[in-house]
Amino acid sequence: MSKIQNSKRAEPGSAFRSFVLWVLNLFRISRTTRGNRHPPAAELSNFGFPERHGATGVRLRRSCRISAPRDLVFVLLVLLGAAHVVRGERIKDIVDIQGVRSNPLTGIGLVTGLAGTGDSTLLSRQMLTNVLREQGLVLSPTDLTGKSVAVVMVTAELGAFDREGSRLDVDVSTLGEAASLQGAMLLATPLRGLDGQVYAVAQGGVSLGGWSASGSQATVGKNHPTVGWIPDGAIVEKSELATFIEQVAGQRYLTLHLRNNDFTTAQRISDAINQSFPGGTIVLDAGAVKVTVPDNVTQPGIVAFLDEITKKDVTVDMPAAVVINERTGTIVVGENVGISSVAISQGSLVVKVKESAQVSQPMAPFSDAGKTEVIPETSLDVQEQSAVLIPVSRAVTVSELAKALNAIGASPRDLIAIFNALKKAGALQAKLIVM
Repeated sequence: MSKIQNSKRAEPGSAFRSFVLWVLNLFRISRTTRGNRHPPAAELSNFGFPERHGATGVRLRRSCRISAPRDLVFVLLVLLGAAHVVRGERIKDIVDIQGVRSNPLTGIGLVTGLAGTGDSTLLSRQMLTNVLREQGLVLSPTDLTGKSVAVVMVTAELGAFDREGSRLDVDVSTLGEAASLQGAMLLATPLRGLDGQVYAVAQGGVSLGGWSASGSQATVGKNHPTVGWIPDGAIVEKSELATFIEQVAGQRYLTLHLRNNDFTTAQRISDAINQSFPGGTIVLDAGAVKVTVPDNVTQPGIVAFLDEITKKDVTVDMPAAVVINERTGTIVVGENVGISSVAISQGSLVVKVKESAQVSQPMAPFSDAGKTEVIPETSLDVQEQSAVLIPVSRAVTVSELAKALNAIGASPRDLIAIFNALKKAGALQAKLIVM
């Protein structure tokens, strides 16, 4: 039997939860036995109190009589202690196992059932001709008219452990001039991998996330009616199972890839696994940790071994970074971002430009002395708000940094300029990323 099957380790935080339950039950006893000199010995033994007699036992039981204010204070202290418990992330939520990945599948298909919103190109007519020929009908592409069909691109993802008969979700998008896929029905379409082999076959009704309606002079729509999907629309015909165990010199390994590369997090993952399997991991770099599979873990026990090492909690270290998207005015500030003591002055310059047209009318009516002219006019208005130099003390937390910047009263666009200026001044202790 493998080491995993023999071990019964307590989950992280189970001791703390037991302590909290013990305190809450003690609070219940103290409430129910208020007025009695001694709580029942049976209930005390349920909480781990030894069975004692004489003066020592009396003193122990008297210590369990707690007044209501003391009960409340004690429970509050326990809750405050719980607030300071650091919760980590499971290893399975922050890493990927090397070799466990999906494979893209693509195919060119034909949809039917469109209400005049399909293709009228030669490609769609030729594909429809080929479909009809397979059914014993020989026609020429020029014999087919109408816009009830459309050529589409069909894509899907073959999972790492999808086997024959499994169902896959399918995405469908138009390739030609089709205006909408509303009411479309996808004909059987083979889906191939990059090696050219057929791994699945897609077919079914296309579901849209939008709609469109049009008239002779106007069109209204929502989202993109030329893109749709078919839930469980493909059946796997050939599987491509992932291989994630490496064999090197008779020893088995697997590699964990961090989704966000960081040396500190990689080392913490290694330390967490080494607590159960000493010397079983090697940190290759900031993005990979190699894990040795113990010799006593059999092939059927690989899954249990993976479950054991990936359900451990690890505190993820977040690098100090400020991400700015100037197109949308979005700013994301990381947890460890800090600024040095600086003084910031921020002012706004508003320039308003107004174009208008004045009509010059001749003074003498019904006279040939002048003519009506349209004279363009431009008016400019410049407003510059006064700015005050505001000192900002050194911020060490995100909340302190937010309070300091909110005190300036700057808009998101202004904050982008402020962060750029702080970076230039060397006062921003973080990496500035502009998207």
